[in-house]
Amino acid sequence: MPISPMDDYLAHQTTDTFDHVFTSDRNFFDRYYFNMHASSDELFAVFGLGQYPNLGVTDAFVSISHGDTQYTVRASRELGSNRMDTSVGPFKFEVLEGLKKLRIICDDNEWGVGFDVTFDGAQPALEEPKSIKTSFNRTVMDNARFAQTGNYSGTLEVAGKSYDVRPDKWKGARDRSWGIRGVGEAEPPGIRVTEERAHGFFHNWMPMQFEDYMIKCFIEEGPDGDRQMEEGIKVHNFGIDKDNELLGSPTHQMRYHSGTREIKSATIGFANSDLTVENTALRTVNLGMGSGYINTDGWGHGVYQGPLKVEGLSYDISTPAIRNKTFGLNETLCRFEASNGDVGYGMHENFIVGIYRPYGFDAPDTMAP
Repeated sequence: MPISPMDDYLAHQTTDTFDHVFTSDRNFFDRYYFNMHASSDELFAVFGLGQYPNLGVTDAFVSISHGDTQYTVRASRELGSNRMDTSVGPFKFEVLEGLKKLRIICDDNEWGVGFDVTFDGAQPALEEPKSIKTSFNRTVMDNARFAQTGNYSGTLEVAGKSYDVRPDKWKGARDRSWGIRGVGEAEPPGIRVTEERAHGFFHNWMPMQFEDYMIKCFIEEGPDGDRQMEEGIKVHNFGIDKDNELLGSPTHQMRYHSGTREIKSATIGFANSDLTVENTALRTVNLGMGSGYINTDGWGHGVYQGPLKVEGLSYDISTPAIRNKTFGLNETLCRFEASNGDVGYGMHENFIVGIYRPYGFDAPDTMAP
């Protein structure tokens, strides 16, 4: 248990050094997630970094939907004992002001994707309900997370174009999550191979950014629409002296691109409010395409790639049908039109695994008509 720079901070909660976490579970993770857009349909960027102390790995990625192509640069290295080192290949994540301001860098590389941007939170970070799931006697998911929308400043290069990232136009969301969920190489399931599966999972995560506030909506349901996780809350920006507003249980009417399970538009309402929001999809980043969120090609979160490995990839995303050929977690950039007249932009993260009968997905391979 070697000491590291983090051990010089007055933050210990166990007798171990900071390179050890509270559990020996191989699935412990600690990660950053960001998305960024120009309040238009021109491009959508998603980037993140994760550490997996019990696997000895850290990795990072950026995926940018631009034109008809999704560009991905990804990097992985051995973690080592210094968890304050948040660099992986060309990537570096730096906390400038906790819960408020972070700098994220992807240095110039042979794939022509690079950026140096600073995220400045627009409202206080919102702690989400914890996600907990067990299988037999084992905890297979136990996550904590907070979310925040904000503005960006800096520079971005992609597809031979350079962008001046200014906070009046460039916005997005981030989350910080940590805990236990499946990462690394697949492990034998043991007795869990006999477990009766729920056969369906419906997931929607929406940090909706408006001029003066964020509406945070979170919906997860089982195959028959049984609600498993929900959140509906309005959080006002810094400088606005108003309490958070609990909007109540979210309602939804989703519409999908034909032949896919990717949203085309949606109507979101809330049980304790007259407010509704119309979501119109602008473009989608498919996180199944090389990011590591879904291991489609041997590169998943925490999968060991050696001492250091950096790769660049590009994908045709010209139509929803082409994107649908690669199963993925859909990060869909949307225009949000609220019933109070406010207009905003942001992400509607969406995917359906297996069966979800309320929208006619009656078999694992059923697609929208």
